[in-house]
Amino acid sequence: MTQEKYVLFIVLAFVAEIIGTVSGFGSSILFVPVASLFFDLKTVLGITAVFHVFSNLSKIALFRNGIDKNITLKLGIPAVVAVSLGAWMTTWLETSLLEVAMNVILIGLSVFLWINFNKTIKQSDRNLVLGGTLSGLLAGLVGTGGAIRGITLSAFQLPKYLFIATSAMIDLGVDSSRAAIYLWNGYFQKEHLYLLPFLIGISIAGSYVGKRMLHYTSEKLFRYIVLGVVVVSALYQMIRFLLKN
Repeated sequence: MTQEKYVLFIVLAFVAEIIGTVSGFGSSILFVPVASLFFDLKTVLGITAVFHVFSNLSKIALFRNGIDKNITLKLGIPAVVAVSLGAWMTTWLETSLLEVAMNVILIGLSVFLWINFNKTIKQSDRNLVLGGTLSGLLAGLVGTGGAIRGITLSAFQLPKYLFIATSAMIDLGVDSSRAAIYLWNGYFQKEHLYLLPFLIGISIAGSYVGKRMLHYTSEKLFRYIVLGVVVVSALYQMIRFLLKN
């Protein structure tokens, strides 16, 4: 990767972290399509998982006003089990199939969230388990499940800081689990170790800036922005994939 592309990747990752913090969905919904412009899909999965471990730790530290333990356990345990299954499935599924699935799922999630922006699901343990399972499976397979988790958590109308901290705690378990599987299978190579200091710095700085912006900026506007960017990125990736094949 050239120096110019490297700088562009760092800048876009920083923007993804800020918007992911403000939107409450986490940065993966934007970071995955951004990273896929620079790396192959399995490397993207590895980098995303490692990056998000630091990102979640940063959010937990910054939004330490409390975590809903009941929701964390009921949504988080199924998510960890499902993400482990999804991450394992990537070791034998074809990369091309995963690449198509990633873009289709990102577009589908974005359109669904856009249409149903102000709607919430029913508050129930069943939906917590189902939401955790679906978000974990998607995170393991295509690198992003934060939108499903966000939909599920939104039903419980948590204060925004509690929402972000609870989501980050769940995501920490999810990302740690899949990172272990991805690293074991070589998705994050030694040649990418140079990214670690920058990813750690981005996770801290991006989360901090996002927290500051929450005081002054409409969350609704930023959610529309991030969903629009995801749709455009995913469509670009899909077109590029079709032209390549």
